[in-house]
Amino acid sequence: MLTMKDVRREGDPILTQVAEEIELPATEAEKQTLQDMLQFLINSQDPETALEYELRSGIGIAAPQIGISKRMFAIHVTDHRGTLYSYGIMNPKIISHSVEKTYLEGGEGCLSVDRDIPGAVPRYTRITLKGIDTDGNPLKLRLKGLPAIVAQHEIDHLDGIMFYDRINEEEAQELSPLR
Repeated sequence: MLTMKDVRREGDPILTQVAEEIELPATEAEKQTLQDMLQFLINSQDPETALEYELRSGIGIAAPQIGISKRMFAIHVTDHRGTLYSYGIMNPKIISHSVEKTYLEGGEGCLSVDRDIPGAVPRYTRITLKGIDTDGNPLKLRLKGLPAIVAQHEIDHLDGIMFYDRINEEEAQELSPLR
């Protein structure tokens, strides 16, 4: 089981590297790692499990955050309608996005960052994402709002970009925050 001890913190060089594509078909070890990442998020959102294992609540995690420089991430997040998006995704690519952008009013957080960093991070409001799921099947997701923001945050991790690298208050003044 993954715990916070497995999560790399800011300053670790792996967090600023571009992760490598996963050669398909993925190995059983890669699939298991992705399942473990998704289970970590599920556990982190369960109050009893989170307390027992001292987990910070997370809605997304990318492989570099656990020391693996491969292009995969997991999300476990509910949108404004209550729809759950719970996926492990290998080799994710944004294939289209809205012109419209938004940002999280309270700023973004990160399991790899142990401090509060205020600031608006402009993100596309809607994206279409392609990748491979944990069973090796092609996956195409249309994401809007918070799930879209989470996916963009995780893809940034795969490209060696931290959320605070994208803080742009000037651009955010022209945008509406996600509510």
